[in-house]
Amino acid sequence: MDYKWNWGILLQPAPEGFSNYLVMLLSGLEWTVITALVSWAIALLLGAAVGVTSTLQNRFLRQATFAYVELFRNIPLLVQMFLWYFVAPDILPHELGLWVKQLPNSAFITTAISLGFYTSARVAVQVGAGIRALPTGQRMAGLASGLTPAQVYRYILLPTAFRIILPPLTSEFLNNTKNTSVGLTIGLLELTARARSMQEYSFQVFEAFTVATLMYLAVSLSVVLTMRALERKVAIPGTITNRADPH
Repeated sequence: MDYKWNWGILLQPAPEGFSNYLVMLLSGLEWTVITALVSWAIALLLGAAVGVTSTLQNRFLRQATFAYVELFRNIPLLVQMFLWYFVAPDILPHELGLWVKQLPNSAFITTAISLGFYTSARVAVQVGAGIRALPTGQRMAGLASGLTPAQVYRYILLPTAFRIILPPLTSEFLNNTKNTSVGLTIGLLELTARARSMQEYSFQVFEAFTVATLMYLAVSLSVVLTMRALERKVAIPGTITNRADPH
């Protein structure tokens, strides 16, 4: 039996209070973008802190950061999300666990937190590698000029390291955005979940997922172009390969 394409389905009335299926998909895209940004903020803050700690001289702190990275990087994201959503509230004190379960948008909060921790382990590796890639003379010169170790990291090492690792951080952000789709397993109505809902209500599976794919592609291309422009703007000659015009 041949499949009957019907692109007009996108403008037909949709359930759940949406004026049409296109608006339903755009609602899912909105949740995808919001979840990606919130989880990335968590990942960047935690990842930078863990990455910096992994380069300190204290052996105990380095081992602790190694354990953190291995824990969150090697447990599948789906398992972590289930642990955060189903297990974590039950191991908290009863009143606190009950409050967590009754939070509005709990699926969004859980997805953002679990995805943030998962991605932070990967960001930490990138940050640590960026700092270690810098000449040791920069750290020594900063300390010799009277700066404290914290000031050396803040004013010398981190600004340069983040410029170096912008390309891999772009890849991590793209992966983070795509990983938001795992949130549908705990009830987050992001883009993939909305596409599945459209398919189930209308039986137009190819139209639903084609539009969802194009939306994901548009987001990814926007991120790539933005990060490339940022990379060129903050590039340090001799440290980052500039995409200069050969002519």
